[in-house]
Amino acid sequence: METKLCQSCGMPLESNEVFGTNADGSKNEDYCCYCFAEGKFTKDCTMDEMIAHCIEFLDDFNKDSEVKYSKEEAIIAMKEFFPTLKRWQV
Repeated sequence: METKLCQSCGMPLESNEVFGTNADGSKNEDYCCYCFAEGKFTKDCTMDEMIAHCIEFLDDFNKDSEVKYSKEEAIIAMKEFFPTLKRWQV
C-alpha cells in the first residue's frame, strides 16, 4: 500500500495520530497535524517559507532514510516536489 503524504509539507502520513483535523474534529487525510488542525492551516506561509521550515528537520529525515541529502540537495528536491502537493498548486 502506498503511503500518503501531507499535501503541505510532504511528511508521510503513516498513522492516525499524525493526520490533521477538520473543523468538526474528524480526521483530515490530506494534511498532517503539524500543518492542519481544526479545519485550517496552522501556519500562513509561502511554499518557500515551508521549505525553510522543513529543512530544519533534515537530520531526522537523513537518519531514517537510505538516501542522505545535503542541505542544498534537499532544498533543490523540495523546490521540485512541493509544487506537486495540493496546498501549493495554484
